[in-house]
Amino acid sequence: MRGRTMGPVLFACTSWCLLAADPVPSELRLPGVVVTLSEQVEVPAREAGVLLSLEVREGETVEAGQLVGQIDDRDARLLAARAEMELSQARQLAANDIKVRFARKSADVSRAELQRALDQVERLPKSVSKTELDRLHLVAERNLLEIEQAEVELQQLQMSVSLKEQDLEVARLKVERRKIVSPITGMVVQWKRRRGEWVEPGTPVVRIIRLNRLRAEGFAPATALPLSAMGREVTLKIELPGQPPLAFSGELTFVSPEVDPVNGQTRFWAEIDNPQLKLRPGQQGQLVIHPQRRLPPESPLDGPDRP
Repeated sequence: MRGRTMGPVLFACTSWCLLAADPVPSELRLPGVVVTLSEQVEVPAREAGVLLSLEVREGETVEAGQLVGQIDDRDARLLAARAEMELSQARQLAANDIKVRFARKSADVSRAELQRALDQVERLPKSVSKTELDRLHLVAERNLLEIEQAEVELQQLQMSVSLKEQDLEVARLKVERRKIVSPITGMVVQWKRRRGEWVEPGTPVVRIIRLNRLRAEGFAPATALPLSAMGREVTLKIELPGQPPLAFSGELTFVSPEVDPVNGQTRFWAEIDNPQLKLRPGQQGQLVIHPQRRLPPESPLDGPDRP
């Protein structure tokens, strides 16, 4: 009975172990891959207004964070200047504690007057009337309350400084939001709006594509390209008529876990370094997947930082 049950268990374990091992060929060549963009963006307007200037031309490269266009920001800059002056005024008022100091001095004087009257009554009981003593008590208590009132007003002025700082930050943000800034390093390939046109928030203004790193996509038999192949070094080979072959290094970054039930193929792509911009989207070539994994960018064996 025990011998009968061990067979299926060993078979299942063997099958599972083979799947878990997921062997990878020493080198795999995949023809017919297509070069595509790894990153592209249509930069939108963030505020409504007239597009005043286009800072770069189509075909020029830009850095991430670079200004590429400008929406009319004159009203926003005026509001920011006003907010800055209001903040300066609020800081001056918050630093002015004259009312607090005057209230404390007044309280000291009123307490001294009351104490002198009490001392005089102690020496000469009928020298100061009860009405006068009540008045002096009232003045002393009023001056104490005036100290509290002055301190509350000073705290409110100090709180207004924080509010004015936030107002200035909002005003400056509105100025910044009228700048059209590239979020990536790449090339400007299309202006979708022209100088002098009105744009609304969310309106695409310029299209920018990343070229220093592209993607090589294709399909391969799932049996030949396991999930464990991700992270391996690759070489993309491109042949052009009348020119020597070109080779570009990169890394296999994605192997789809899904397999087409009809042809048994799976989708993959690799990130390809293109520092000299010789590789172009739309080209086709052969991808060679090497057995070794690519070292991380921070490794000293990896050479210069990748773009």
